[in-house]
Amino acid sequence: MNRFTGRKVLVTGAGSGIGQATALRILAEGGSVVAADIAEAGLDKTRALAAEHGTAAAGLDLTTVDISDEDSVREHIGAAIERLGGLDVLVNAAGILDSRHTETMTLDFWNRIIGVNLTGTFLVTRQALPALLATGEGVVVNFSSTSASFAHPYMAAYAATKGGIQSFTHAIAAEYSKRGLRAVCVAPGSIDSGMTRAPGLPEDADYGLLAKLSPALGEGFAGPETVAGAIAMLASSDGAFITGTELRIDGGTHM
Repeated sequence: MNRFTGRKVLVTGAGSGIGQATALRILAEGGSVVAADIAEAGLDKTRALAAEHGTAAAGLDLTTVDISDEDSVREHIGAAIERLGGLDVLVNAAGILDSRHTETMTLDFWNRIIGVNLTGTFLVTRQALPALLATGEGVVVNFSSTSASFAHPYMAAYAATKGGIQSFTHAIAAEYSKRGLRAVCVAPGSIDSGMTRAPGLPEDADYGLLAKLSPALGEGFAGPETVAGAIAMLASSDGAFITGTELRIDGGTHM
């Protein structure tokens, strides 16, 4: 498939996990991609994987950015869009996951999760909107989570950000619908990534509360490419009539 031929795409969190898999998928489908991440080493890995997989690495640009910092977003995301010569699709995959007992959660901990996941999504989207709106058919794909709608213990801060991102997505989908913008969410769950391998659970976590977080399909968690494929559909013309909603991708964990 070449659904992204001639299309310009920015993917945050593209140095690892689902963001990385998404950047590689869109490259493989002919897109020009800016892969953005705070970790330069992760971006180098993304470039190496693009070359290893035989995808069009010439269509890949890299930029380091701290999405929680307004000046960093303005400088690096702004410059990346200029280098692309516009923007058709924004994928806000960057995020962090950490866990605490809520009664011992500090304000600094709370603000760090909010700052990256929710504020970061806003800052990058705001920076990208003029270019996306200029196309008359721009697409924003945001990252919610199954934790936004289903109970995930010890993850109150993370869940709050993902619920906020879901609502933010609905709001901009309505606000800009008459200008051709589509905004959608993916809500992954039971995906094997760096986040799920090291969620920072408390030492005394009750794993009985977490036992339900296993997929009905297959024999365990799915890989990041599972979500990347869904994002490629949503962001392409195949998803042209989908906006203001979320797609849960969890193998039936929360049926």
